[in-house]
Amino acid sequence: MPRAKRTKKFAAMKRMISLNDPRIKDKDREPPKKKKKEDPSEMKITEAPQSSSALFFQYNTQLGPPFHILIDTNFINFSIKNKMDVMQSMMDCLYAKCIPYVTDCVMGELEKLGSKYSLALKIVRDPKFERLPCLHKGTYADDCLVDRVTQHKCYIVATCDKDLKRRIRQIPGVPIMFLSQHRYTIERMPDAYGAPK
Repeated sequence: MPRAKRTKKFAAMKRMISLNDPRIKDKDREPPKKKKKEDPSEMKITEAPQSSSALFFQYNTQLGPPFHILIDTNFINFSIKNKMDVMQSMMDCLYAKCIPYVTDCVMGELEKLGSKYSLALKIVRDPKFERLPCLHKGTYADDCLVDRVTQHKCYIVATCDKDLKRRIRQIPGVPIMFLSQHRYTIERMPDAYGAPK
């Protein structure tokens, strides 16, 4: 009867004995790690991240008409699919003047998507949309938007991306605009601005 061929195991590591193993001689053993004893009289220092001066509890005082709205790539694409005018729909949602902002990362993302999204690019290049230059490396729009929103609390983020929404919900005082039932809806907007429920 022929013997079955044994396949060679790739990346098989040799097992090494740890330096704390009892089989190793005392002189070769690793010295035991000494824990630093805590001094009860010493002050304990804990660092808490500095909260933004724009926030009064959960109420963001920098938000107000005209609203500054940071737009994500998929928000524009979903607006086109639902045949919605971006500017008009934003004003219908917030009952005030809105200034849409587009970062260089979002523009780069739309350009990478190719000719299929040429209409979205045409809409974004409209002079009504303000351009925000990016000074960081890479063109990942989600990170760019999260960084901007953490630094400046004056923006509303318009996105339909679940992951980005989840990340922005962790930042206090930043409202999220998204599409639901063929209209724009806003989440976490202070009641003082008459935001639609």
